[in-house]
Amino acid sequence: MKPKKFKGVPKQKFGGFHDTETRKIFDQDSMSLKFETLKERFFSVNKWQSYCGEAFAAFKLYDFNGHPVDREPQKGDFIRIDIPGPGEPEARGYDWVEITDICFYQNSFAESITMTCRPSRNPEDKKNRHIAHFYSSGATSTFMISKSPAHVKAAVYGRNERPNLNAKLLDVIRNLVTAAGGMMGTAKIQWKQLTDSLLDFE
Repeated sequence: MKPKKFKGVPKQKFGGFHDTETRKIFDQDSMSLKFETLKERFFSVNKWQSYCGEAFAAFKLYDFNGHPVDREPQKGDFIRIDIPGPGEPEARGYDWVEITDICFYQNSFAESITMTCRPSRNPEDKKNRHIAHFYSSGATSTFMISKSPAHVKAAVYGRNERPNLNAKLLDVIRNLVTAAGGMMGTAKIQWKQLTDSLLDFE
């Protein structure tokens, strides 16, 4: 199976990948209103866990300077991820990603928004430049929502997923185990829970 290609989603060059999508059909009269609701949920990063349940990873938005914020995400922001299970000790148990791009696409028939994230340093630790994530810095996760005449969609596209080996020994072991699980489908299960939950409204 080959990775799907979309505007705003980086090309797959190496390592693992996944395409995780959920679609929901609404009547044409309410499609635009439903997409506005989806936009609000999509940009409420701090609430993602509340949509998915306590067993899901907790996401917290931080600004460029490493301060927690409660607003819509912006390019250059960071997201702190608290994945159930052991985290990276060097980053106090959290994984971090940086928002490298937010793109809006629209034509007369369809509309989509993508937000691409890449494993990053811990912005709270100014002295440490190490990548605080179980994937290497070449990996990306692109979150997408879209509206077409047929349906609305929430999706996550993982690209170029390889374990982060540039860390302390215990972190490397944890990264290898977590990344292997992610590339074998564990991450896709979590992301499917998110895409389903983002669309879980009437």
